[in-house]
Amino acid sequence: MKTIYTLLAVCLISIIPKISHAQEQDALSASMYDLPPRWLVDLPTAGTLPRGYYDIGFRIYPGGGSIVNTDIGLSNRLTIGISYGGDKILSNETPIWNPSIEFNLKFRLIDELEYFPGISVGFASQGNGTYISSFERYTFKSRGFYVVASRSFYFYQWTAGWHFGINYSQENDFDKEDDLNFFGGFDATFKYNLALIAEYDLALNDDRSMLPDKINSNIYGGKGRGYFNIGIKWLFTDNLELEAIVKDIFINRRDSEAITREIRINYIDRF
Repeated sequence: MKTIYTLLAVCLISIIPKISHAQEQDALSASMYDLPPRWLVDLPTAGTLPRGYYDIGFRIYPGGGSIVNTDIGLSNRLTIGISYGGDKILSNETPIWNPSIEFNLKFRLIDELEYFPGISVGFASQGNGTYISSFERYTFKSRGFYVVASRSFYFYQWTAGWHFGINYSQENDFDKEDDLNFFGGFDATFKYNLALIAEYDLALNDDRSMLPDKINSNIYGGKGRGYFNIGIKWLFTDNLELEAIVKDIFINRRDSEAITREIRINYIDRF
């Protein structure tokens, strides 16, 4: 456990001096506004990191939980990453760590053209929220295998984009909800260094009220309303963005009494 804390401290220490010199390194740095979004709130887009770029993200969710992730652009088409986290990290209680490191891989098959969207395929094993060991799933299931299409456009005076995809999550061993799922989303970058992201996940693989035994209730499943999430990003510097997230606005989760609020911090740079 001490090793994990040490690694997190090293990551933070390495980021701080780079932020203070970001404007002096324009030739070596990339503004987040110059790159397409790779994720909305929980849903992927067709965007990938350019070759030689990396990002480090910290996500804080209810209960003092946190997930740390890093992604690297191995080529202009291929991005890989790892993530790890746990519950009660930001609390006065003993942390409960997730059972394993999770992985992310995305490959852009088709570049975006004037009248055709960019298309990427990928795999993401990292879910969001608490890992519920008794149900062998995260609060919000991981994407698993997915295909996603993205198309950018101008909306009013904003740079915007729409995103639609299909996925198959592997978090179905316990509840046996192995349906294909569909999702869509929207992002827009506007003045004052702000950006809006919105997404809707149909959650067709997370909408049954009963477990397979037809006796016990699926208390961590959805109600069939899907997950509607919104986020506001603030580009603090060219390399650092802060994000406030509101999730499950329809209160789809059966164990939830209110919407979910999260904070995400993301840093991007190049080697």
